Amino acid sequence: MNELTHIREGSGPPFVMVHGYLAGADIWRAQIDHFKQWFDVIAIDLPGFGRSTEIKAQDSISAIAEHILSFLTSMNIEQFILMGHSMGGMIVQKMAALAPDRVTSLICYGTGPVGVMPGRFETIDESRTRLREDGVPATAKRIAATWYLNGEDGPGFDLCQRLGAAVSLETALACLTAWEGWDGRNDLAKITSRSLVIWGDQDRSYNWGQPEALWKGISECELAVIPGCAHNVHLEKPYLFNAVVEDFVKR
Repeated sequence: MNELTHIREGSGPPFVMVHGYLAGADIWRAQIDHFKQWFDVIAIDLPGFGRSTEIKAQDSISAIAEHILSFLTSMNIEQFILMGHSMGGMIVQKMAALAPDRVTSLICYGTGPVGVMPGRFETIDESRTRLREDGVPATAKRIAATWYLNGEDGPGFDLCQRLGAAVSLETALACLTAWEGWDGRNDLAKITSRSLVIWGDQDRSYNWGQPEALWKGISECELAVIPGCAHNVHLEKPYLFNAVVEDFVKR
């Protein structure tokens, strides 16, 4: 199945947003509302997430990237700005490497080029075990708390918890397998889009070595480090996040 559920608002050049693990297109609400005044914003629900829960999740970053590219082609969207967060950041890196002529600008946010993330708050195996033992809702709540400086008091935590709880165990496990099997370091030289890396300086999912590798490995790449934020900068400091992205995409 090629169709992916999505939110589409605004008009202008297409701006595609790809969410991360245990999330959905709704996670981008503040960005959709901000950027739709200049762009045709398309926030996608990945297979198995958000409103795409009926679509079987894929266990390969490359397969997900190809699925999204095919979906955009079916919508007659040939060139687009592309932004991905966390796992979505892995996916957009692969999309930009597979179709460099289609991605006019690339934003890799809270992400890195290695699926087995060194320094993550827990290993992938630990996440897999906790998913099976505790279930998806409890695991989603626990993991979402690590995405904020203030844990469960972080802005948008309830939304993250709700989106994560709706994901099936099969989907949650498939994506962990996708991470384990992916290493995008050799693809960085294939990314020719002007690019921006965004990272919160207190991110517990991706330590500094990951965004640094993107910044140094992509030929035309800028870097924005947001102070006083963890993994969900776009929810913790949406005005600052939007201003940084706006400056980049409108230049």
